[in-house]
Amino acid sequence: MQDIDPAEIIIGIDTHKEAHAAAAINGLGARLGAMTLPASRRGYQELETRARSFGSVRAFGIEGTGSYGAGLSRFLQERGHRTIEVNRPDR
Repeated sequence: MQDIDPAEIIIGIDTHKEAHAAAAINGLGARLGAMTLPASRRGYQELETRARSFGSVRAFGIEGTGSYGAGLSRFLQERGHRTIEVNRPDR
């Protein structure tokens, strides 16, 4: 496994039809912030800007890249970001 730089940022995103919830953590797992954004191109741009404000983004972990998170995943990949599919927890 590759070492994680404590200064790098990881963004986790819980996707929904109308809005997505995102949380930023650093390489040590400390929570840096959270936000809710519209599931739209404007919301995706806001997320990218906010994520970069925390520092160097290592990856975006996105729940549901095949459904509600598909547009966000494409948006971020087109901008050169690493995206990782995150499985939805069992209910």
